[in-house]
Amino acid sequence: MIATDPTSMSYDEHGNPMYKNRRTISSADRALINAFREIGNMGDRLNLPKMIADRANNLFKQVNDGKALKGRSNDAIAAACMYIACRQEGVPRTFKEICAVSKISKKEIGRVFKLILKNLETNVELITTGDFMSRFCSNLGLPTSVQKAATHIARKAVDMDLVAGRSPISVAASAIYMASQASADKKNQKEIGDIAGVAEVTIRQAYKQMYPRAHDLFPADYKFHTPVEQLPTQ
Repeated sequence: MIATDPTSMSYDEHGNPMYKNRRTISSADRALINAFREIGNMGDRLNLPKMIADRANNLFKQVNDGKALKGRSNDAIAAACMYIACRQEGVPRTFKEICAVSKISKKEIGRVFKLILKNLETNVELITTGDFMSRFCSNLGLPTSVQKAATHIARKAVDMDLVAGRSPISVAASAIYMASQASADKKNQKEIGDIAGVAEVTIRQAYKQMYPRAHDLFPADYKFHTPVEQLPTQ
């Protein structure tokens, strides 16, 4: 028999011994602890309030308890849960932004995100172009006038059904490109794509759909530095 040294034990508030042997923690509990730690780290790197990490933790536990995504990486599930929690709390982040603070690729986060929505009875609010516009323009160092014009352009393009099938992020990026090209603070497609997390070709394709109606997309009071007629055609 091997006796336990009582001086090495910790006790709870009721005087009961608390054992710290890792073998007493089940593998399921260990997976939860590790996932919650990873979610907390992602939240810290994104400078998000704790309530968003808490929501992501609850989502992860639902997925974990349901065993619907058995075989998927817990880190991928944690990243997708953080993405969903951000959207539900009204501070959406792109797949690229979640990817940057996790070990998971954008493609895998997107794949697991769809599986979670399919297997859990959870909803995410519809993302609009305006959700990203302020952050993207700020990160690009663009003035408020360009941001307002880009927001107007994106909304009008959607209302006029010019960008059917395009994601809100790609529409926002294309609208920023159009607005900036008409201003003195021009940004190219690569600069915008790096911030928005979309490929240059994606911006170019959406822009080409919008360009023929550019005259109708700008706000009536927009002060052009470069006239519409001189904007890039693609």
